[in-house]
This record gives sequence, structure tokens and C-alpha cells, in this order.
Amino acid sequence: MAVTDSSPGHRARTGSVPRQRTGTGSARLRVLIGTDTYPPDVNGAAFFTARLAHGLAERGVNVHVLCPSPDGPPRVTERDGVVEHRLRSMSSLVHESVRLSLPLGVPGHIDRLLQRLRPDVIHIQNHFILGRLLISAGRRHGIPVVATNHFMPENLFNYMYIPPALRNAIGTFAWRDFARVLADVEHVTTPTRTAAQLLLDQGYRRPVEAVSCGIDLSRFHPFGDKPSGSRDRRRWTSKRDLRAHLGVPDQPTYLFVGRLDEEKHIEDLISALPQVTVEGAQLVLVGTGAQRPRLEKLAETEGVADRVHFLGFVDDADLPLAYRAADVFAIASVAELQSIATLEAMSSGLPVVAADAMALPQLVDIGHNGYLYEPGSSSDLAKYLSEILASDDERVRMGHASREMAARHDHQRSLDRFEAIYAEAARGGSRTRARR
Repeated sequence: MAVTDSSPGHRARTGSVPRQRTGTGSARLRVLIGTDTYPPDVNGAAFFTARLAHGLAERGVNVHVLCPSPDGPPRVTERDGVVEHRLRSMSSLVHESVRLSLPLGVPGHIDRLLQRLRPDVIHIQNHFILGRLLISAGRRHGIPVVATNHFMPENLFNYMYIPPALRNAIGTFAWRDFARVLADVEHVTTPTRTAAQLLLDQGYRRPVEAVSCGIDLSRFHPFGDKPSGSRDRRRWTSKRDLRAHLGVPDQPTYLFVGRLDEEKHIEDLISALPQVTVEGAQLVLVGTGAQRPRLEKLAETEGVADRVHFLGFVDDADLPLAYRAADVFAIASVAELQSIATLEAMSSGLPVVAADAMALPQLVDIGHNGYLYEPGSSSDLAKYLSEILASDDERVRMGHASREMAARHDHQRSLDRFEAIYAEAARGGSRTRARR
């Protein structure tokens, strides 16, 4: 089966429905998004889903999200035009940040919700608990289902201990389960060509389309720029001021944003710091995770504890400032299907040094907007960081290139494509309902 690519630089599927603005009268599109993870959860899938939901709502789409409650009790709330249907949840026991809505009683709740909402399409973000329940419910009610995949077995291993000797077998089983669950959905997307090809390589036999997660260019912009549509009314006269606001010294800075978990291999970033040849260079880490104590100890062992700054959770208002306060973005993860954080960094005008693994090479044009390093090689990483941090001209040139590349991932383009996908699915789904 082929990979269809609607990511930057490629045409959408032949015969796709042209963009149609919804939001008036009976033609208003109604979408139910189902996900096992949603803010306040902190991960790429949760962030993408929330931005998709709110982006669609801003366009006039009637958006409902079905997801676990962040604290246990069920409830229905509305946030900026998106109706959240929070299901009763419990701790997953395998990771403190993961809560699950168990299937008990949920199918009946979903049936009643679908009867009440009558969505034109269901869009699932995971194939685990809620995803597979919604696929089954969609079949029962004649509602088409679109699926987006953010999953790799390596992500699963981060949340539960699997002995290394069993990981290949568990990974194979996980992919087979994925293929079985998503065998009959109307449309499957994933963020990149690499991610789409991965599904096919693992035995999935349906067409897969690459649709970028997208990036809000007006929100994540370079220091000194103020694009049309920017909501940040604060004015910063220098990076020194930005760094002071974040509580870090005014020194050459490379940044990572994301979970401090095993799959991110942040030890590479810390071990590289003693080898960076630029005087005073520092590493800023934005995010929380189970690996923080181990990483703090590693920084002490490497003799750089005073130059590794753990900022923890940074709220939504200050997150763009963290990028603008940095000079380079570095990412060591080997399990990225795209990397929203890297897109945010590029949109903020930062050069990128990334592990040469999975989909990250699609965001790095070597020598143009950054470099790829051999995963696990802190010396290789340090060499490229030193080269960029040592040259203002090189850093500015690469930063401009990153911004230009990020512009191809404008989230409005991604929203265009998802609206078209929904229209395609709903059109076919209407025929399905008519036959039943």
C-alpha cells in the first residue's frame, strides 16, 4: 500500500475536497475527537490533539473531545468553543502522569453520546482504550472514523518496564494489534512520510497519509519579530531580559523542550556540555519527567551541574519565550514521529542539532538549518553545538533557514487538510448510513 503525502512540498491526495469554511447553518461540521491523552497531560499527542480541536473550533467546526478526566470524576466542560467530555478515570499504576478510562460502562456512554451529538465524523488519536471503543461504536452507528497515529512501541516501553529481551516480541505484538484495530477505519494519517512508511513496514495494509502536526507561526516566532496575529503583548529588549525572566544566566544557550523520560536520551545533551568549546555554554531543559533525578546526578558527575538548568514545567504563556531565549535547539530522541518541539524551535528561528533517527532528519537540512549527529555520540553532538554557538553569522543564517522551513508546516495548512479529510469521510459515511 502507498503512502500519501500531504506534508510540506507534496500534493494532497488526488480528488481531495477543496477547503470549505464551515460554521453556518445546517452545513456546520460536527467532529468528535477521541483520545486517551489530552491536556493537562504533557506529551506531543496531547498537545497536537488540543491544538487541532481549538484550531477547528476557531474555523467554526462544532468540536467535541472525549477523553479521560485528569483527576478522576467525570464532567463536561467547554473551553474556547471545544466541548470536553471527561470520562471517569483512574491511575494507570505504571506511570504517575497517565490516567485511564477503563472500558466498564464506557461503550454505553459512547452510544448515548453519539445518539445525542450525531457527529459527521469521529477522529481518534490513539488505538488503545477509547480509540478501539470509538471504532466499534462508529460501526454500530454508521459514523465514519478517521485515525491519526502517534504511537511507537518505544513510547510504551517508557511508561512500563519491559525486560529488554522481550521488547522485540512485545513490539511485534503491539504493531499487529495496531493493524487489527485500524483495519476498517476510513482514513489513517500520521505526521510524516517516515512515520507513514513505518506503519507499512510493520504490516499495516491500508493507505496512510502524512499530514504534519503543524505549527502556529504567529505564536512561535524569532526574537525581535512580531508577526501579524501574535498574542504576546510583552516587549523584551534583549535576550538577557528573556533569560532573566526565565531565571537562567545570560550565556550561550542550547535548549531542549520535552518530557525528561528515557526515550528522549537527554543524557546525550548533558554529556555533550563539557565537550562544547564555547566558553560559558549552558543547557536549558524545559519539561518534567521520571528521569530528572538521574539527569541531575549525571550533571553533577560530569561537573556541569551549575550549567544545566532544569526549568521544569513552563506554562503556555512563557513557552515561546524559552525558545526565543535560546541560541540552538538540541534533541537526542530516537523515537520521534515528527517532534512538535522541534517545529516550535524552528518557527522560533533556532538552528537545530538532532539525532539522526526516525523522522527528525525530515526537519534538518544538513548545513542549512542545522546538523544531524550520531545517536549516543556526545562528542559528535558537542562538535556541532560548538560550531553553531561560536559563530553569530552561522547561527543567524541557520535560524532564518529554520524559520523558512517551519513556514511550510503552518498549522492552517494542516487544518485545511483535516477539514478535507473529514468531508471525504463524512461523504462516504453518509452512504454507509443510507445502506443501514
